[in-house]
Amino acid sequence: MKRITVLLAEDHMIVRQGLRLLIEADGDIEIIGEAKTGREAVQMTSTLRPEIVVMDIAMPLLNGLQATQQILKAFPAMKVLILSAHSDPEYVEQVVKAGAMGYLVKQSSGEIVAQAIRELQKGKTFFTPSIAKHIKDGYQKSPTGIGLQKKSAVELTSREAELLQLIAEGQANKQIASELGISIKTVEKHRQNLMEKLNIHDIAGLTRFAIAAGIIESSVQSTIAKPALSK
Repeated sequence: MKRITVLLAEDHMIVRQGLRLLIEADGDIEIIGEAKTGREAVQMTSTLRPEIVVMDIAMPLLNGLQATQQILKAFPAMKVLILSAHSDPEYVEQVVKAGAMGYLVKQSSGEIVAQAIRELQKGKTFFTPSIAKHIKDGYQKSPTGIGLQKKSAVELTSREAELLQLIAEGQANKQIASELGISIKTVEKHRQNLMEKLNIHDIAGLTRFAIAAGIIESSVQSTIAKPALSK
């Protein structure tokens, strides 16, 4: 029997281990890789080519939404199942916009996660019931699906969202440059452009915007270093 290949992207080891045991319990699904960050998930999909990516939204370095967008841009046929502690409508809207085919809250059982993986492998979507209702209501209000897109006066590019997340997570310019493979001067230029675009001129403001936009979770605030952008 050919097993469904899955990449598991979750930054908490104990959660990854538990999910792996539950997902592989029936023997028809195989976890072929585990990613601890969103960026690692993007890199591993290129190497391992799983059929399904199970992705947590709140991932360090590159959040699950941005990672999903990058994965699906490179591999449109790949399918992404989002796991999140949140079921807020704005998160759902972002997931749909990113191209994920499924969204489950973390309270879901292992059996439900495995079922969702099987449905996605067949080309179907799979959402937690409350989320499915929100999506249905959104399409009824806007048949084109536009009603599901997050309305914001400012649209960030993928690179701007990456930079914003790293800034909000407390990464220094040198760390950001290394992570993105660009020079420190380029980081400074991007940061300045980002601040001008958002009309926000301090790190605390950028962090609040990142939280409000769903780019990072509020719990990340406790880990942000004070001299966040020291060189």
